[in-house]
Amino acid sequence: MKFSKATNYALHTMLFLVAAPPDKHMGVQQLADRQQVSPTYLSKILTKLVKAGMIESASGANGGYRLKRNWEDISFLDIIHAIEGTASLFDCDFNHGEECLIQKVMVSAEEEMETYLKKQKMSELAKQFKITL
Repeated sequence: MKFSKATNYALHTMLFLVAAPPDKHMGVQQLADRQQVSPTYLSKILTKLVKAGMIESASGANGGYRLKRNWEDISFLDIIHAIEGTASLFDCDFNHGEECLIQKVMVSAEEEMETYLKKQKMSELAKQFKITL
């Protein structure tokens, strides 16, 4: 299974924001430079994180992005869902209905993965991550 590059950038961006001082806004250029990605591309990802209620944006000279909700609650799964959506990763193309044995196994595996990712909090990673602004 493979997540999109957008999810990769979103996870890293959120780690930067969680590790940054809570009153400090980080500009899109600053966040993009850290990941060597286009600021335009990263802006689209940041917009999804804003819509998901994880971060907020402020315009102006001291503007940028910072966490909106309690950073201790943000899980990997929250970020992945904000970028990828919540649709199942596997969908059986055959006409078995709900009795598809393959679909049951895949859904079960996906549920276990989501349970694990929900337990993985950005705050735990931020304790190991040092950021210089």
